[in-house]
Amino acid sequence: MHAHGTPLPDWKRAVIKVGSALIAPDGRGCSTTHALAIARFIIESHAQGREVILVSSGAVAAGLATQPEKQTTTSRTIPEKQALAAIGQSLLMAHWNRLFDFPCAQILLTYDDLYHRTRFNNARNTLAELIAMGTLPIVNENDTVAVDELKVGDNDNLAAHVAVLAEADLLIICSDVDGLYDADPRSNPNAEFIRVVDCVDEQVFAMAGGANHPTATGGMRTKIQAAEKATVRGIHTVILNGTKGSTLEALHEGTLHGTLFRATEAPLDARKHWMLHAVPSAGRILVDAGAASALRQRGASLLPSGIIGVDGGFARGDAVEVAVEDHGRAEVIGKGITQYGARDLGQLCGRQSHEIEAVLGYTHTPHVIRRDDLVLIDGPA
Repeated sequence: MHAHGTPLPDWKRAVIKVGSALIAPDGRGCSTTHALAIARFIIESHAQGREVILVSSGAVAAGLATQPEKQTTTSRTIPEKQALAAIGQSLLMAHWNRLFDFPCAQILLTYDDLYHRTRFNNARNTLAELIAMGTLPIVNENDTVAVDELKVGDNDNLAAHVAVLAEADLLIICSDVDGLYDADPRSNPNAEFIRVVDCVDEQVFAMAGGANHPTATGGMRTKIQAAEKATVRGIHTVILNGTKGSTLEALHEGTLHGTLFRATEAPLDARKHWMLHAVPSAGRILVDAGAASALRQRGASLLPSGIIGVDGGFARGDAVEVAVEDHGRAEVIGKGITQYGARDLGQLCGRQSHEIEAVLGYTHTPHVIRRDDLVLIDGPA
């Protein structure tokens, strides 16, 4: 079906994400069944002078192996999952440590480490120093303390954030499927394999199915989300079947038996990528068609005169969506950092910039969102 493979783009630094289905095939405890081939790929890459960062799932499954009474149910509370992750993190690190003859370093991240720019930069500096020391950074989400509002939620998207943090050339997502199909091959024998994706759009997202493993939190959709995040920052992304040793051997030789998502030729700069993909939206500003055209076509800043409504309780300095009404529905066209809170903007809708001080009694700036603080969205966010 795709025996000849696809040439792998040249790379110097890669992030490789390994899912729970590869770490714990039976859903309980760590196994070397698939990890050995992945470790061999990392070792051979190191020997060639390449740099690798590993994002590894499996902490909950590792912890579960120590709790036989918990293995009979798949329904667990958040505290139970956090406790199992706390038990399993050290076991997961020990599992990887014994497969390498160079040092491994554990990094546990939360959403806050990506959302706050200072912590984002600190994490980036730590990764850079660990790589300079010749270690293998092993990253996971800090599930023992993160609550739902502060979670990345899945390690596919976490791996994309790490690839951006590390300024990687390549993101490798190892799963238990061959790659992307135009339909679910488990239920549709005529599903066509997709070798190369040049642009992640709604059509590509429509191909996604669901997760098929008891301890997995993602599925093909989260892998496509990760590919979108990475490719718009200029990072090639591949999805491959990590259960097949031959696939990893071919990858080492520069041939991909999987799906390649090509990096965008004109990637977003680092700050705008962070703003779009790491900072949560606190609300929405609705603009008229004229303002939308000025933002899209002329690269203008957003002024109060083009605003027709606000939604949410956001404050100055928050990230907000910018949307335009299109046939009765709001189409999100961008995301930016607002200079005025929702309450004040409610009074400024349709006003000219020179009226701001008269209406509010003060003025920060004539712009609601400066052009440099705005990133436009061409497709799905």
